[in-house]
Amino acid sequence: MPVTEPLFQQDAYLRSCAATVIEAGEGGVVLDRTVFYPLGGGQPGDSGTLRAGDGREWRVADARKGEDGRILHVLEPGRAWPELGCQVEAAVDWERRHAHMRMHTCLHLLGSVLRYGVTGGQIAADKGRLDFDTQEEIDKDAVAAAVNALVAANHAVRSLWITDEELDRQPELVRTLSVQPPRGAGRIRLLEIPGVDLQPCGGTHVAATGEIGPVTVTKVENKGKRNKRVYVAFA
Repeated sequence: MPVTEPLFQQDAYLRSCAATVIEAGEGGVVLDRTVFYPLGGGQPGDSGTLRAGDGREWRVADARKGEDGRILHVLEPGRAWPELGCQVEAAVDWERRHAHMRMHTCLHLLGSVLRYGVTGGQIAADKGRLDFDTQEEIDKDAVAAAVNALVAANHAVRSLWITDEELDRQPELVRTLSVQPPRGAGRIRLLEIPGVDLQPCGGTHVAATGEIGPVTVTKVENKGKRNKRVYVAFA
């Protein structure tokens, strides 16, 4: 059991939760449970607030992964951190988080259209990118049309869990060439868009592709002999 229970893994639509401060210091505040997604997989860490029952409030500028399953809530400077045992409401900046969910799911659609190995990626609230291991030319208008067709089809999006051993027997599930999914915890989370995409992913996603909304492929860049960088943005 991780030190911080990651509630976002079971329900990405949770905007807030009651939690207890179990550690606090220069590195950040650790809660026993949280809705804050920590930086990872190209997705930014969440921002938001911690609110105590007596009216005190702390702004969370970022969330990061700590050791042994800890999630660090990095506070904006200028305030003393909450004391151990303090009961707080942890609330994410929902519009920013939801935009990350939409864009992260969009990048899964992009990867399902361009079936190459993925060498990198990045997510922001208004845009994102993936790097692909290919020398082939990419028609950005054709890719945009294919992605938007998948958006319009409103495919369901869901999470599954498999064991380390099950993933080892299905290495084709891992599309990322530079980063492997973490092993050792006993199980690995998969993101499934039935009939479209299935791969390990620990990020937050929307429940159906129609929630993404229309997107555009803004640019395709050559970033090396075998690396095409494809940028997408909300239309």
